[in-house]
Amino acid sequence: MATETGTLLKIDHLNSHYGPIQALYDISLEVKHGELVALVGANGAGKTTLLHAISNLHRASAGKISLGDKEITKWLPHRIVRAGICHVPEGRQVFAPLSVEDNLLLGGYVRRKDKGWMKTELERVYTLFPILRERCKSAAGNLSGGQQQMLVIGRALLGKPELLLLDEPSMGLAPLLVEEIFDIIRELNRQGVTVMLVEQNARAALNIADRGYVLETGHLVLEDCSENLLANKAVQRAYLGYS
Repeated sequence: MATETGTLLKIDHLNSHYGPIQALYDISLEVKHGELVALVGANGAGKTTLLHAISNLHRASAGKISLGDKEITKWLPHRIVRAGICHVPEGRQVFAPLSVEDNLLLGGYVRRKDKGWMKTELERVYTLFPILRERCKSAAGNLSGGQQQMLVIGRALLGKPELLLLDEPSMGLAPLLVEEIFDIIRELNRQGVTVMLVEQNARAALNIADRGYVLETGHLVLEDCSENLLANKAVQRAYLGYS
């Protein structure tokens, strides 16, 4: 398991390919325990590929990924979840026919033997997302897009994450719902959950993050505190809609 201080996630010279096509080039970054780190970039920049490499849903072709003092580059995905990395994928991906509560409990499958902890965490999720308590017996497929996003974040929390990977949580949501989701992400971070947030909505992500990385066509091109990235003229032109 990762330690409580210092670097939680460290990526060294990571490369990734889809057949002959290279998607990530020599990526090196780190996330410290307790941080909220944003990874921003345009569609096709490689953001989702990087998260998939961390979770080993797509195997890295070179480089090293470490969680605390453990190298996890070649670990199977379920072992990575058990170690404390929980991944909220792009596009929500709920189990539509199952109830909201069953979806949540599936997120805690690796912790299922600890009934007391599961009950406590389920209550925590319902406190964070009251609408999920109201709809707990409803089929997940009947929820709105915003409610489904709350559900998949809650499902990940049942996995007891040390590191929460969030892939485009604002996708397809109305502005007011985006604001609500980002407020919840910030609150989770305040409660001690380390977060790596992948977002095309750069302004929203950097406004809540401690630090950020900018990914372009598979290359990391910038790293800085969020305040400096928001003030960076190149970032403003490319990602924040400024001329």
